Amino acid sequence: MMMALSVAGAVDARASDASDAQVVELRQYKLVPGARDAFVALFDAKFVDSQEKLGMRIVGQFRDHDNPVRFTWFRGFADMAARETGLNAFYFGPVWQANRDAANPMLGDNDNVLLLKPAAPGLGFGPAAARRDGTAGGAVQVVIEYLWKRPDEGFAAFFAGEMKPALEAAGVEVAAVYVPLGEPNNFPRLPVRDDRKLLVWVVRGDSHAAIDAALVRARASEGWRAQVAAALHDAEERSPQVLRLDPTPRSALR
Repeated sequence: MMMALSVAGAVDARASDASDAQVVELRQYKLVPGARDAFVALFDAKFVDSQEKLGMRIVGQFRDHDNPVRFTWFRGFADMAARETGLNAFYFGPVWQANRDAANPMLGDNDNVLLLKPAAPGLGFGPAAARRDGTAGGAVQVVIEYLWKRPDEGFAAFFAGEMKPALEAAGVEVAAVYVPLGEPNNFPRLPVRDDRKLLVWVVRGDSHAAIDAALVRARASEGWRAQVAAALHDAEERSPQVLRLDPTPRSALR
Protein backbone atom coordinates (compact mmCIF):
# COMPACT_ATOMS: atom_id res chain seq x y z
CA MET A 1 0.00 0.00 0.00
CA MET A 2 2.76 2.44 0.91
CA MET A 3 4.54 1.74 -2.38
CA ALA A 4 1.35 2.36 -4.39
CA LEU A 5 0.73 5.63 -2.60
CA SER A 6 4.32 6.71 -3.20
CA VAL A 7 4.05 6.02 -6.93
CA ALA A 8 0.76 7.86 -7.03
CA GLY A 9 2.40 10.92 -5.55
CA ALA A 10 5.19 10.74 -8.09
CA VAL A 11 2.85 10.71 -11.08
CA ASP A 12 0.29 13.16 -9.71
CA ALA A 13 2.53 16.07 -10.64
CA ARG A 14 2.54 14.81 -14.23
CA ALA A 15 -1.24 14.83 -14.62
CA SER A 16 -1.12 17.29 -17.52
CA ASP A 17 1.48 15.23 -19.42
CA ALA A 18 -1.20 12.97 -20.94
CA SER A 19 -3.16 15.91 -22.38
CA ASP A 20 -2.21 15.11 -25.98
CA ALA A 21 -2.76 11.35 -25.59
CA GLN A 22 0.32 10.18 -27.50
CA VAL A 23 -0.45 6.61 -26.40
CA VAL A 24 -4.09 5.55 -26.27
CA GLU A 25 -5.95 2.41 -25.30
CA LEU A 26 -9.25 1.79 -27.11
CA ARG A 27 -11.02 -0.52 -24.68
CA GLN A 28 -14.20 -2.37 -25.73
CA TYR A 29 -15.99 -4.20 -22.92
CA LYS A 30 -18.75 -6.79 -23.06
CA LEU A 31 -20.73 -6.47 -19.84
CA VAL A 32 -23.03 -8.89 -18.06
CA PRO A 33 -26.60 -8.39 -19.36
CA GLY A 34 -28.45 -5.80 -17.33
CA ALA A 35 -25.31 -4.47 -15.64
CA ARG A 36 -24.40 -1.54 -17.88
CA ASP A 37 -26.17 1.27 -16.03
CA ALA A 38 -24.60 0.20 -12.74
CA PHE A 39 -21.19 -0.11 -14.38
CA VAL A 40 -21.46 3.36 -15.95
CA ALA A 41 -22.45 4.85 -12.59
CA LEU A 42 -19.51 3.16 -10.87
CA PHE A 43 -17.06 4.12 -13.61
CA ASP A 44 -18.10 7.78 -13.66
CA ALA A 45 -18.08 8.08 -9.88
CA LYS A 46 -14.90 6.17 -9.05
CA PHE A 47 -12.64 5.62 -12.06
CA VAL A 48 -12.39 8.98 -13.83
CA ASP A 49 -10.89 11.44 -11.35
CA SER A 50 -8.89 8.73 -9.60
CA GLN A 51 -7.01 7.78 -12.79
CA GLU A 52 -6.51 11.35 -13.97
CA LYS A 53 -4.94 12.25 -10.61
CA LEU A 54 -2.34 9.59 -11.42
CA GLY A 55 -1.34 11.22 -14.70
CA MET A 56 -3.61 9.31 -17.09
CA ARG A 57 -6.30 10.87 -19.26
CA ILE A 58 -9.80 9.45 -19.54
CA VAL A 59 -10.51 10.73 -23.06
CA GLY A 60 -14.09 9.50 -23.13
CA GLN A 61 -16.37 6.70 -21.98
CA PHE A 62 -19.52 5.53 -23.73
CA ARG A 63 -22.54 3.29 -23.90
CA ASP A 64 -22.76 1.50 -27.24
CA HIS A 65 -25.78 2.96 -29.05
CA ASP A 66 -26.64 -0.34 -30.75
CA ASN A 67 -25.72 -2.98 -28.17
CA PRO A 68 -26.95 -2.84 -24.55
CA VAL A 69 -24.12 -4.96 -23.17
CA ARG A 70 -21.26 -2.96 -24.68
CA PHE A 71 -19.20 -0.22 -23.01
CA THR A 72 -16.27 1.49 -24.74
CA TRP A 73 -13.66 3.93 -23.48
CA PHE A 74 -10.40 5.64 -24.41
CA ARG A 75 -7.56 6.02 -21.91
CA GLY A 76 -4.57 8.18 -22.83
CA PHE A 77 -0.97 8.48 -21.66
CA ALA A 78 1.95 10.79 -22.35
CA ASP A 79 4.13 7.82 -23.36
CA MET A 80 4.66 4.15 -22.57
CA ALA A 81 6.71 4.83 -19.45
CA ALA A 82 3.84 6.92 -18.08
CA ARG A 83 1.45 4.10 -18.95
CA GLU A 84 3.38 1.55 -16.93
CA THR A 85 3.72 3.88 -13.95
CA GLY A 86 0.11 5.03 -14.03
CA LEU A 87 -1.43 1.58 -14.42
CA ASN A 88 0.67 0.16 -11.61
CA ALA A 89 -0.32 3.06 -9.37
CA PHE A 90 -4.00 2.67 -10.15
CA TYR A 91 -4.50 -1.09 -10.14
CA PHE A 92 -2.40 -1.59 -7.00
CA GLY A 93 -3.77 1.56 -5.40
CA PRO A 94 -6.63 2.19 -3.01
CA VAL A 95 -9.45 3.16 -5.42
CA TRP A 96 -9.30 0.03 -7.58
CA GLN A 97 -8.70 -2.19 -4.58
CA ALA A 98 -11.80 -0.75 -2.90
CA ASN A 99 -14.04 -1.08 -5.97
CA ARG A 100 -12.79 -4.09 -7.94
CA ASP A 101 -15.18 -6.50 -6.22
CA ALA A 102 -18.05 -4.35 -7.47
CA ALA A 103 -16.65 -3.85 -10.99
CA ASN A 104 -15.31 -7.28 -11.92
CA PRO A 105 -18.59 -9.26 -11.67
CA MET A 106 -20.14 -6.86 -14.20
CA LEU A 107 -17.40 -7.56 -16.78
CA GLY A 108 -18.12 -10.40 -19.20
CA ASP A 109 -15.04 -9.70 -21.33
CA ASN A 110 -12.61 -6.81 -21.05
CA ASP A 111 -9.70 -8.08 -23.19
CA ASN A 112 -10.68 -6.37 -26.47
CA VAL A 113 -8.08 -3.60 -26.28
CA LEU A 114 -6.06 -1.78 -28.93
CA LEU A 115 -2.87 0.09 -28.03
CA LEU A 116 -2.55 3.04 -30.37
CA LYS A 117 -0.57 6.15 -31.34
CA PRO A 118 -1.55 9.18 -33.49
CA ALA A 119 -1.43 8.37 -37.20
CA ALA A 120 0.61 11.55 -37.77
CA PRO A 121 1.50 14.70 -35.82
CA GLY A 122 -1.66 16.66 -35.09
CA LEU A 123 -4.02 13.70 -35.58
CA GLY A 124 -4.23 12.60 -31.94
CA PHE A 125 -6.82 13.78 -29.48
CA GLY A 126 -6.01 17.40 -28.75
CA PRO A 127 -5.79 18.88 -25.26
CA ALA A 128 -8.65 17.74 -23.09
CA ALA A 129 -11.76 19.88 -22.97
CA ALA A 130 -13.20 20.78 -19.60
CA ARG A 131 -15.38 17.93 -18.38
CA ARG A 132 -19.02 19.04 -18.18
CA ASP A 133 -20.23 16.71 -15.46
CA GLY A 134 -23.78 15.50 -15.98
CA THR A 135 -24.13 17.04 -19.42
CA ALA A 136 -26.33 15.02 -21.74
CA GLY A 137 -26.11 14.83 -25.51
CA GLY A 138 -23.47 14.51 -28.15
CA ALA A 139 -22.47 11.47 -30.15
CA VAL A 140 -19.21 9.78 -31.10
CA GLN A 141 -18.51 7.23 -33.79
CA VAL A 142 -15.35 5.14 -34.01
CA VAL A 143 -14.41 3.46 -37.30
CA ILE A 144 -11.84 0.67 -37.20
CA GLU A 145 -10.48 0.13 -40.71
CA TYR A 146 -9.10 -3.39 -41.27
CA LEU A 147 -6.39 -3.19 -43.91
CA TRP A 148 -4.41 -5.46 -46.18
CA LYS A 149 -1.20 -3.72 -45.18
CA ARG A 150 0.08 -1.84 -42.16
CA PRO A 151 -1.12 1.75 -42.19
CA ASP A 152 2.41 3.16 -42.46
CA GLU A 153 2.66 1.51 -45.88
CA GLY A 154 0.57 4.27 -47.42
CA PHE A 155 -2.90 4.23 -45.89
CA ALA A 156 -2.18 6.64 -43.03
CA ALA A 157 -0.84 9.20 -45.52
CA PHE A 158 -3.83 8.57 -47.79
CA PHE A 159 -6.24 9.14 -44.92
CA ALA A 160 -4.54 12.38 -43.89
CA GLY A 161 -4.13 13.72 -47.41
CA GLU A 162 -7.30 12.62 -49.16
CA MET A 163 -9.88 11.00 -46.92
CA LYS A 164 -9.85 13.38 -43.95
CA PRO A 165 -10.20 16.54 -46.12
CA ALA A 166 -13.10 14.94 -48.01
CA LEU A 167 -14.84 14.05 -44.77
CA GLU A 168 -14.35 17.51 -43.28
CA ALA A 169 -15.52 19.25 -46.46
CA ALA A 170 -18.85 17.46 -45.98
CA GLY A 171 -19.14 18.54 -42.34
CA VAL A 172 -17.74 15.43 -40.64
CA GLU A 173 -15.78 16.45 -37.54
CA VAL A 174 -12.79 14.13 -37.34
CA ALA A 175 -11.67 14.19 -33.71
CA ALA A 176 -8.62 11.91 -34.03
CA VAL A 177 -6.89 9.29 -36.16
CA TYR A 178 -4.81 6.52 -34.58
CA VAL A 179 -2.77 3.52 -35.71
CA PRO A 180 -1.31 0.56 -33.77
CA LEU A 181 1.57 1.51 -31.50
CA GLY A 182 3.57 -1.61 -32.37
CA GLU A 183 5.36 -1.87 -29.01
CA PRO A 184 5.19 -4.67 -26.44
CA ASN A 185 2.51 -4.38 -23.78
CA ASN A 186 4.30 -3.08 -20.67
CA PHE A 187 1.42 -3.93 -18.31
CA PRO A 188 0.69 -7.59 -19.17
CA ARG A 189 -1.93 -7.92 -16.43
CA LEU A 190 -4.19 -6.15 -18.97
CA PRO A 191 -4.00 -7.95 -22.35
CA VAL A 192 -4.00 -6.04 -25.64
CA ARG A 193 -4.65 -7.21 -29.19
CA ASP A 194 -1.61 -7.47 -31.44
CA ASP A 195 -3.46 -6.35 -34.58
CA ARG A 196 -1.13 -4.21 -36.70
CA LYS A 197 -3.04 -3.79 -39.98
CA LEU A 198 -5.67 -1.29 -38.96
CA LEU A 199 -6.41 2.41 -38.58
CA VAL A 200 -8.91 3.96 -36.17
CA TRP A 201 -10.69 7.23 -36.88
CA VAL A 202 -13.00 9.01 -34.49
CA VAL A 203 -15.74 11.50 -35.34
CA ARG A 204 -18.05 13.49 -33.12
CA GLY A 205 -21.29 15.39 -33.62
CA ASP A 206 -24.46 16.59 -31.99
CA SER A 207 -26.24 13.29 -32.71
CA HIS A 208 -25.79 10.05 -34.60
CA ALA A 209 -28.31 11.26 -37.16
CA ALA A 210 -26.17 14.34 -37.79
CA ILE A 211 -22.99 12.28 -38.10
CA ASP A 212 -24.67 9.76 -40.42
CA ALA A 213 -26.02 12.54 -42.64
CA ALA A 214 -22.57 14.13 -42.91
CA LEU A 215 -21.00 10.78 -43.79
CA VAL A 216 -23.61 10.27 -46.52
CA ARG A 217 -22.76 13.70 -47.93
CA ALA A 218 -19.06 12.90 -47.87
CA ARG A 219 -19.45 9.60 -49.70
CA ALA A 220 -21.71 11.18 -52.30
CA SER A 221 -19.33 14.04 -53.03
CA GLU A 222 -17.40 14.34 -56.27
CA GLY A 223 -14.10 14.47 -54.41
CA TRP A 224 -14.85 11.23 -52.55
CA ARG A 225 -15.87 9.44 -55.72
CA ALA A 226 -12.82 10.67 -57.60
CA GLN A 227 -10.10 10.50 -54.96
CA VAL A 228 -11.21 8.23 -52.13
CA ALA A 229 -13.72 5.50 -52.93
CA ALA A 230 -11.65 3.18 -55.12
CA ALA A 231 -8.46 3.54 -53.09
CA LEU A 232 -10.31 2.93 -49.84
CA HIS A 233 -12.02 -0.18 -51.20
CA ASP A 234 -8.68 -1.50 -52.42
CA ALA A 235 -7.01 -0.91 -49.05
CA GLU A 236 -9.71 -2.55 -46.91
CA GLU A 237 -9.19 -6.23 -46.13
CA ARG A 238 -12.77 -6.41 -44.85
CA SER A 239 -15.58 -4.10 -43.87
CA PRO A 240 -14.72 -1.69 -41.06
CA GLN A 241 -16.14 -2.01 -37.58
CA VAL A 242 -18.27 1.02 -36.72
CA LEU A 243 -18.99 1.83 -33.09
CA ARG A 244 -21.83 4.29 -32.52
CA LEU A 245 -21.29 5.57 -29.02
CA ASP A 246 -23.30 7.64 -26.54
CA PRO A 247 -21.23 9.59 -24.00
CA THR A 248 -21.80 8.87 -20.34
CA PRO A 249 -22.65 11.86 -18.09
CA ARG A 250 -18.95 12.42 -17.25
CA SER A 251 -17.42 11.75 -20.66
CA ALA A 252 -15.10 14.56 -21.78
CA LEU A 253 -15.42 13.55 -25.44
CA ARG A 254 -18.95 14.08 -26.70
